[in-house]
Amino acid sequence: MQLFYAPEISLPRYTLPEEESKHCVRVLRMTVGDELHLTDGKGNMHRCKVVVDNAKRCEVEVVETIAEYERMTYGLTMCVAPTKIIDRFEWFLEKATEIGVSEVYPLECDHSERRQIKHEREEKVITAAVKQSLKAYHPTLHEMTSVRDIIKMDFEGEKYIAHCDGEFGERPYLGKLVKKGANTLILIGPEGDFSKEEINFALENGFKAISLGRERLRTETAAVVATTIVATINKL
Repeated sequence: MQLFYAPEISLPRYTLPEEESKHCVRVLRMTVGDELHLTDGKGNMHRCKVVVDNAKRCEVEVVETIAEYERMTYGLTMCVAPTKIIDRFEWFLEKATEIGVSEVYPLECDHSERRQIKHEREEKVITAAVKQSLKAYHPTLHEMTSVRDIIKMDFEGEKYIAHCDGEFGERPYLGKLVKKGANTLILIGPEGDFSKEEINFALENGFKAISLGRERLRTETAAVVATTIVATINKL
């Protein structure tokens, strides 16, 4: 399956953007009659046929549409502090998209190493992962958000904070707490961990402290591990 991302798709015919047209005709060498798939990132998977094989304006016709294609049976919102080396955060975005995530909030924390990201660039990372992993849903990437704003945000579901501070008592393993089919939100802090004030504020506002295992993990590794645990529990 060759999948293209078309958030503004029109039916029954659609003209691919120039870059995608070039990839379709020049790289994949598709010609009139060949099949490809388009997704709008909202759950619709369109099976299409090439009707105009122009490298600048490749036109396709929708043959079949499958709604809610492989829709996730759970919701997962990952709130992660971007790493100083942005490639590591982008690795998380890619892997989380492949594994299964609904929304991503880049977090600004007291100990943050990075306080801004290039949103358009990170969107492209997610889009590439959507196409590579044949997803029909495009995860929502929010703007950089204060961890305190996330903590105060209305959220219907299970809320967890992964931290390493032993002063706050027991931190059960995430895999023992995840509820199958539930909406889940997880906070993953920066390399210097959340501050005591942030942890306390989260616990006061209904968050449960969690552990991701005995190992001490880097931010992006912890985020991928948490994503994987939630996905695995929901696929059992």
